[in-house]
Amino acid sequence: MNFMNQAFILAKRAFEHDDVPIGAVIVRDGKIIARGENRVQKSKNPTLHAEIVAINKACKKLGQKFLDDCDIYVTLEPCSMCATAISFARIKNIYFAATDEKGGGITANAKIFENDKHLWRPNIIQMPEYAEQSANVLREFFAIRRNKG
Repeated sequence: MNFMNQAFILAKRAFEHDDVPIGAVIVRDGKIIARGENRVQKSKNPTLHAEIVAINKACKKLGQKFLDDCDIYVTLEPCSMCATAISFARIKNIYFAATDEKGGGITANAKIFENDKHLWRPNIIQMPEYAEQSANVLREFFAIRRNKG
C-alpha cells in the first residue's frame, strides 16, 4: 500500500470541507492504524491539524500515549505544533511530501528538531517525488479561496 497516496486521499477530503488540504496517516507494522485530515474549519478548532487528528486516533486505538513503533506520512511538512506533538507521541519516522517555507516546523521557521534539548527526535524523511502533487493541491485550494473573496 502506498501510504502517501492514502494521505493525499485525506487531503482531498479536507479540501471538500473547506479546510487546507493536508492529510496524514499513521502506520504500524506496515498497516495504517489511524488517518487524519485537517478539520480546523469544519470543527472551528485551530488545533485540529491532520497530524493531531491522526495522533489522537492512533493513541485511542492502541490505548497508549507513545507511538514509538509507528511512522507518520503527511502531505506537507508539519508545522511547529504538529512536529512537537509528533515528538511528544514519540513517533519513529516522519515522512512528508513538500516543505512548507511559511509554516513548516522542521525545515523552515522553528526547525524544532535542531534543538539538542528536544526530548524525542524522530527520523525525518522528505519524499520529494510527492512535492509537486502536494504543491498543486495547495495552489488549487488557495486559488479557489482567493476567487471567493
